[in-house]
Amino acid sequence: MSLRTSPVVEHAALPGGGTVEVWVGVPDDPYYVDKSALTTVDVQLREGNGTIASVSTVLDPDQDSEARRLAREVKAALEAGEIGLHASELEPFADRLR
Repeated sequence: MSLRTSPVVEHAALPGGGTVEVWVGVPDDPYYVDKSALTTVDVQLREGNGTIASVSTVLDPDQDSEARRLAREVKAALEAGEIGLHASELEPFADRLR
């Protein structure tokens, strides 16, 4: 599997109520028709149709198992109230190889 075509998605229940989607994958870029040329993997927090926070990771598009670990780690931190819904709080997770 490639994160270009199959992003990793986890749903996190927030301590104060509500949920967010933890999404790890290759984001769409309107300048590229051929998504195979894209190499940036993002971790995003999404609510409904909107993106709350987004940061680029050190992952490659073919690192599916690492992306799953990343999504699970972010989900656990959100559910434990260890991090909030800000890109700056996602950066330590995105900058680490797994």
